[in-house]
Amino acid sequence: MNALQKPRYQQVKDLIIERISSGDLRPADRVPSENELVDAMSVSRMTANRALRELTDEGYLHRVAGSGTFVADFRAGSHVLEVQNIADEIAARGHSHSAETLRQSLQHARGEVARALHVAQGTDVFHLLLVHRENGMPIQLEDRYVVADFAPDCLEQDFSRVTPSAYLTAISPLQEAEQVVRAARPNAAVRKHLNMRDDEPGLVVLRRTWSHGRPVTFARLHHPGSRYELTGHYTPPGTPRSTSADVVELEKLEQ
Repeated sequence: MNALQKPRYQQVKDLIIERISSGDLRPADRVPSENELVDAMSVSRMTANRALRELTDEGYLHRVAGSGTFVADFRAGSHVLEVQNIADEIAARGHSHSAETLRQSLQHARGEVARALHVAQGTDVFHLLLVHRENGMPIQLEDRYVVADFAPDCLEQDFSRVTPSAYLTAISPLQEAEQVVRAARPNAAVRKHLNMRDDEPGLVVLRRTWSHGRPVTFARLHHPGSRYELTGHYTPPGTPRSTSADVVELEKLEQ
């Protein structure tokens, strides 16, 4: 369905989502009011109201009585102490996941990749490059290398339907994992794929996973700093875990 065939309220929603995704509208920015949308897009007040109401229900916006409607502080999140499938993380938040495969090719391991995977220079590896989106908003650029003899049919997979993480776990259960989280200044290509501003900081997670006693994948997971956070909750062995009522979220402490 092209833009002209979409209902008018959906066209209004798409325009606002596009402005949020591109960084034109940032968290806490005021969005056009119903009256402003009526004038700017030649829609009815009912149509403008429905668009803003649905965007609020979907978590893109929040409305403040007497002040207006603002872009919500949308932050996708991942658990720093666990390795999870990004599609499952997004589904747990009640949102929709989509992925676009940018590269899916056979390469020869060199430098950092060969060292990370404990293979000789020139060993066959598969290179995967994907953009993961949450409700249409890019939140991760997955730059992954897979030892070719571990997943020989990797190039035959449709990673818009199943994530690399889910595919690799199905081949062989995860035995061990290592994660390093770094603040990063993303290059132009990363900023382009994640719709990041030139001055926006990034997060990169370096992840290795092992199977059958050897590292089989190495990934650089790039995230926009304004739209992603890593969380964790650790209970030492033998220590009773607090009940949910006893735990106060850090976000609430900051308010």
